[in-house]
Amino acid sequence: MKIAIGGGTGFVGRALVRHLTERGDEVILLSRTTSGGLRDRLPSVAWDRLIADRERLEGLDAIVNLAGESINQRWTEQAKRRILESRLDTAAKLAELVDRLETKPKVVVNGSGMSVYGTSETEEYDESDPARVVDFLSSVVVEWEKAARAIQAPRLVLLRIGLVLEKTGGALPLMALPYKLGVGGRVGSGRQWISWIHLEDMVRLIAFCIDNPDVSGPVNATAPHPVTNDSFGRALAETLRRPHWLPVPAFAFRLAFGELADLLLTGQRVLPRAALEHGFRFRYPTIGEALRAIYRPESK
Repeated sequence: MKIAIGGGTGFVGRALVRHLTERGDEVILLSRTTSGGLRDRLPSVAWDRLIADRERLEGLDAIVNLAGESINQRWTEQAKRRILESRLDTAAKLAELVDRLETKPKVVVNGSGMSVYGTSETEEYDESDPARVVDFLSSVVVEWEKAARAIQAPRLVLLRIGLVLEKTGGALPLMALPYKLGVGGRVGSGRQWISWIHLEDMVRLIAFCIDNPDVSGPVNATAPHPVTNDSFGRALAETLRRPHWLPVPAFAFRLAFGELADLLLTGQRVLPRAALEHGFRFRYPTIGEALRAIYRPESK
């Protein structure tokens, strides 16, 4: 298959490129620039040349868009603007590209986020639940999905991504650091839910969405067994053979990270109903299995 990937040099994107190329797909990167690192090894088209160079993108089978400013930074007003505008801009460019291509890609998989459901310590959410704007990040996701729905592909998948786990990137290295130093513990109340997914299952699910013509609309990219923050910490402590004992007060977390702290102080219990109903099988359905595979692969 011929697949274009936006955000292919990011944390999830690099793993996805590797997965798709290993199975024999032709990958084209959609990137801010067309040189450097992975871009030197694969064909690439710059985002600002997307329309001008669209002949290179004719015959695409699929587009995967994971591009966007990182949310892992202090949310100043300028950062918030960049986070939102980067997502709306790439979605708008893809909508124009698809509109101008003579042969439409069969599917567009556009990144999204589980923040679309809002937050709760008691409710469960799946793809049938409505979007709720309760904070900055949920408002971003609602606007992002609205922009993505303007992409006139035969099939559009809105991939609502949870916390992606791997020891070399994403949030897990920072979450694991206190445990490695022997001072790990719950964050805030510890009752907030973490809906997570192992990186390997993340890229397998994206490929599944590309390959399966019955999959469309919202798809939760989360493992079937979310856990509370306290349970996550205990599983991490057990895997790393470290204590789980020193809680981090919510006020201290907010002082350190500002509004970004809400990502770990609030949460939502998100279930992957669509993926399971279409027959996707998770290799790492529980947090213990996922963390052991990451930190103690010899025990698999």
